[in-house]
Amino acid sequence: MKRSEVNSLLRESLAFCERMGFHLPPFALFSPDDWAAAGSEYDEIRDNQLGWDITDFGQGRFGEIGLVVFTIRNGNPDPARGYEKTYCEKLLIVRENQRTPFHYHASKMEDIICRAGGDLLIQLRNRSDPPTSLRAVSLSNRDDRLADTPVRVSVDGRRLTVPAGTMIRLTPGESITLPSYLYHEFWAAPGTGTSLVGEVSKVNDDHRDNFFLDPVGRFPKIEEDEPPLHLLCTEYPPAPSPKE
Repeated sequence: MKRSEVNSLLRESLAFCERMGFHLPPFALFSPDDWAAAGSEYDEIRDNQLGWDITDFGQGRFGEIGLVVFTIRNGNPDPARGYEKTYCEKLLIVRENQRTPFHYHASKMEDIICRAGGDLLIQLRNRSDPPTSLRAVSLSNRDDRLADTPVRVSVDGRRLTVPAGTMIRLTPGESITLPSYLYHEFWAAPGTGTSLVGEVSKVNDDHRDNFFLDPVGRFPKIEEDEPPLHLLCTEYPPAPSPKE
């Protein structure tokens, strides 16, 4: 992705949040200079990759396959880092027919909430080799094909069993619980507008806990054709050394 495209998406996303009445924390507006001066008191943001995350999944077709994310809070998958939070909250901005492709998480369970704007469509499939309550599938010897088995899911506390490939429509205010190992892809329903989506989950690890059905890239390589407006969560510089 080009930096100019990322900058444009940041401006659009901030304007969309304002229209939806969704307020982001102050660091959402930090400039690169602000981050260069930000001391170690901001390390929780750096270490847990809070903030902006824009991806085209390496496909170069953001309007068709892409996502804008703002991670509001998160713990850390490494207990040794000393962060006690066991949960994560994200904001997702999903355009009409803009897909986040089929994937599952081996560790994370999440609630996806349609907060405002357009309806959200989520398609669900089980994996061919589902885990049991007593064992987790070895990630080095797993079967990641789609299964044709019925899917058990909870929609706002209402437990359902639906056929494989069912698309669940969430209107603003509705939510769905996605357990670990459940394949899902989602997009905003055509004709309803961009969807403002919330995600509440266990600790999020986008480097090691996203398993896509088809090979994709999670974090894009940025072509620097203009200066950055705001840094993405993978771009923060380390805190400057204390002055003696």
